[in-house]
Amino acid sequence: MRKTLLGFTVLLVICVGAYVRLHHRKPPLEVAYAGNRQVTLWSTTAQVREPVAVASFGDRFEVVQRFQDQVEVRTGRGITGWVGERDLLSADMWQRAKDLEVKAAAMPVEARGHTRVLTNLHLEPGRDTARLRQLNKGLLVDFLARETAGVPAAHTAGADEENTGEPAQAKREDWWLVRVHIADQSALSGWLLARFVELDVPSPLPDYASSAGMRIVAWFELNRVTDAGGGDHAQYLLVGTHGPEGQPCDFTLQRVYTWGAKRQRYETAFVENNICGMLPVKLTRAQASKAGSEVNFEFRDISKGKAEERVYRMYQTVVRRVKESGATAPRKKPHL
Repeated sequence: MRKTLLGFTVLLVICVGAYVRLHHRKPPLEVAYAGNRQVTLWSTTAQVREPVAVASFGDRFEVVQRFQDQVEVRTGRGITGWVGERDLLSADMWQRAKDLEVKAAAMPVEARGHTRVLTNLHLEPGRDTARLRQLNKGLLVDFLARETAGVPAAHTAGADEENTGEPAQAKREDWWLVRVHIADQSALSGWLLARFVELDVPSPLPDYASSAGMRIVAWFELNRVTDAGGGDHAQYLLVGTHGPEGQPCDFTLQRVYTWGAKRQRYETAFVENNICGMLPVKLTRAQASKAGSEVNFEFRDISKGKAEERVYRMYQTVVRRVKESGATAPRKKPHL
């Protein structure tokens, strides 16, 4: 009887202890979110420690306490552990990231590509801005908008923040607002340094651009044509620029490439230089008819010191600029 009573007492103490631990735990200081693909929670801040749990990007934590650059957090399942402060996103940053994703999801895609190296996704353009998470090499991205940002003095003479070994060579550099397609979650939006992403430009457009000394900024499929052999071919608008990054214009020249059925190759149907075009480029397609399909494309030009809307119309392989009055300007001769 005495042994039974003693066992019951021990069990009661354990139950009471568990209840107190679960229902009278320390209130959180704030809420934070996991800011990397995987965040490990450690048993202590000491060098000798053990992992107690692994969280995924965006998982919600309650912050229990802080010690130097280490933060003790509690998961939704009540597991506590220590993580590095750099691996956390504040509630404010998380909300801003969600707002940016909503905005980006409604924006037109200007180009597509992939990450060239391990790189950081930022909340705003600039190396010293808040980082959302680190991205692996080879992730697919949609390019939405371009901005320039100054290169911090700490990066002009040596190592890059992104640890690629590439020196910063310009006073200003290009950044892209992108939507990243990640296998383990829905799309995520943010800003990437342009030199750490690569455009997946359809062939043979890179060869045409290279021969013209053109650095491609974006491209657009205007329409598709079928030749006598039954082949289906896209016809493209290509916009780009000369010179280094960090320029005030998104692009300074444009080319339209159409499919030549006779020679079975792409031909330059339209060329325009010395513009200061700004993204986005908007496409409007008319309903196709037996005679062919018509497409308009337009963008803002600021080459004259003020924003001017430029509108162009393509019918079959003929491209003309449309004036504000609705008349069309004379067609420019193609440069082959």
